[in-house]
Amino acid sequence: MKITVVGGTGLIGSQVVRKLTASGHEALPAALSTGVDLITGKGLREALEGAEVVVNLANSPTFDEKSPDFFRTSMGNLLDAAAEAGVGHQVILSIVGVDRVPRLDYYRAKALQEDLLRQGPTPYSIVRATQFFEFMDAVLSWTSDDDTVRLPATPVQPIAAADVVDAVVEVGVGTPLQGIRNVAGPDVFTLDELGRITLAARADARTVVVDDTAGMFAAVPGDVLTAGPDAHLAPTHYRDWIRTDR
Repeated sequence: MKITVVGGTGLIGSQVVRKLTASGHEALPAALSTGVDLITGKGLREALEGAEVVVNLANSPTFDEKSPDFFRTSMGNLLDAAAEAGVGHQVILSIVGVDRVPRLDYYRAKALQEDLLRQGPTPYSIVRATQFFEFMDAVLSWTSDDDTVRLPATPVQPIAAADVVDAVVEVGVGTPLQGIRNVAGPDVFTLDELGRITLAARADARTVVVDDTAGMFAAVPGDVLTAGPDAHLAPTHYRDWIRTDR
């Protein structure tokens, strides 16, 4: 199949392109660096020409109140261009629990993206993933100083980016779901526990202190970031991954 991967040069997108290509598909990365601008629409028609599937992994440049405008405009342009090109399947990558965290601008923006896709003219699939292993260092940096890392005791079920790639590729080459597939890692942690595991693996002597007001995930109620019984569980365990990630 010919598959256009929007955002095909990023952490997930570049791996999706490689995996699709290795499987014999014609995978075309579409991003600003390849001449495609989702906001103006420049290059979009050419990028979608002949494509049977569009995998949309593009992300907002900000996580604040401006992010809904990015997804509203980018999805509108992409839906129109895909309909014109006769694309038969659109896939987006979203977040487990995205519709249950109204206090976060970015989560509201991703929920809007999902709604726009559902209302669009093209058969679709939504892959919702939990937080990536690879983002844990950034999470630690948000509320830390030289001695202490403050984290809420929010339950999370993190997943390796490589396992997200596998899920996106599997859905992308399959029949449109007309719904959601949840994917998650095999283990549930509280965020403070995950912080301690990460610091120990990095030989970082800072202390993790539970602070339920600290950082973005303080706004998350209950266990909405865990995947639930219907999720597809990935094989990679965080403790195994962190020992080999250098």
